[in-house]
Amino acid sequence: MAKLTASSKPSKQRYAYFNAPLHKRHAFFNARLSDELVKQYGVKRLPIRKGDVVRIMRGDWAGHEGKVVKVDYERIRIYVEGVTLKRADGTPVYYPIHPSKVMIVKLDLSDKYRSKIIERRRKAREQLEKAKAEESAQESKEGESREKVKEEEVKSEERGSEGGGK
Repeated sequence: MAKLTASSKPSKQRYAYFNAPLHKRHAFFNARLSDELVKQYGVKRLPIRKGDVVRIMRGDWAGHEGKVVKVDYERIRIYVEGVTLKRADGTPVYYPIHPSKVMIVKLDLSDKYRSKIIERRRKAREQLEKAKAEESAQESKEGESREKVKEEEVKSEERGSEGGGK
């Protein structure tokens, strides 16, 4: 999630979250992709859009899959096909779901810009993984050189104690 405030106070965090401008609210709609989609696209999370098929992971509707009918940026909620309640007069009403409680099962790739976003994020993730791998390789080399230096110090101390005792 995008950093909204420098404060660590929960009250200020909530205030910043609920009063965030619309252009920052887009970050709140990032949802996890299913394992198959992660392997296919090389991206772990993407913003939910109308037309995506999602699986609800938490709450009373857990396990239900359906197409996203509406994305409400003002209330920070999504509405899923088939997830409805009945009003007193009998009319069905969509039940609002927080985007963090769902997993994207099928992407709506009708928008060409979305495929560009996926490609950009995949490249960024690959670069990050490559940098981490290089860093861990560097640390392991440093660790091996430290061990050799320690071994040499121990050997030199053993030699020094043998000669000093006589």
